[in-house]
Amino acid sequence: MKPLVLFDFDGTLADTAPDLAAAANQQRLRRGLPALPYEQLRPMASHGARGLLGVALGLTPDSPEYEACKQQFLDDYAANIAVHTVLFPGVEDLLANLVQEGWTWGIVTNKVTRFTTPLVRHLALEQHSAVVVCGDTTAHSKPHPEPLLHAAREVGVAPQSCLYVGDDQRDIVAGKAAGMKTIATAYGYCGDGVPVEAWGADTVVASVPDLLPAIRRLRPA
Repeated sequence: MKPLVLFDFDGTLADTAPDLAAAANQQRLRRGLPALPYEQLRPMASHGARGLLGVALGLTPDSPEYEACKQQFLDDYAANIAVHTVLFPGVEDLLANLVQEGWTWGIVTNKVTRFTTPLVRHLALEQHSAVVVCGDTTAHSKPHPEPLLHAAREVGVAPQSCLYVGDDQRDIVAGKAAGMKTIATAYGYCGDGVPVEAWGADTVVASVPDLLPAIRRLRPA
């Protein structure tokens, strides 16, 4: 049975932050506020509407206007979802090398199907990925392990024969809870909380080229 390597999407395989940040800034412009620097919004790209609207407008989910603003943000993002989004440099070669070396690979993201499906197709990942689990595929999202366990079941691989790669602490928590080896990608968005080195991942990589050697080292017996 081929071992399975699962990837988070935003900040791990795909650089989606420019389009997410643009949608967040659009909410500021709608209110007559100046756009924030991209560098201020980028760390929150893996946290979706909650994180981005928190930085852009200081809103929390219990704010009276949060829900309406969230829906507008999501609509604005959907309308311009692939303007600047690309795979991180080196990801295409990484995935090809994994297949050549006998791995199966898939995607487990908290991004809901509405946004994941068009992007996975746009980036030509759909025909090569063994499984794509979105934020609304199962009853729980990361940091719960169920999305990862669901992916393993779909492919027919035991969790112990899987690796999970992600750029958020929730990814590592979910991977460990699922019984998988984990790799943290410090080149991703990584939030603004606990340092990536303190997440408890089996290893941390600083760049996409570092991923293949790390995956090889952690390959299940």
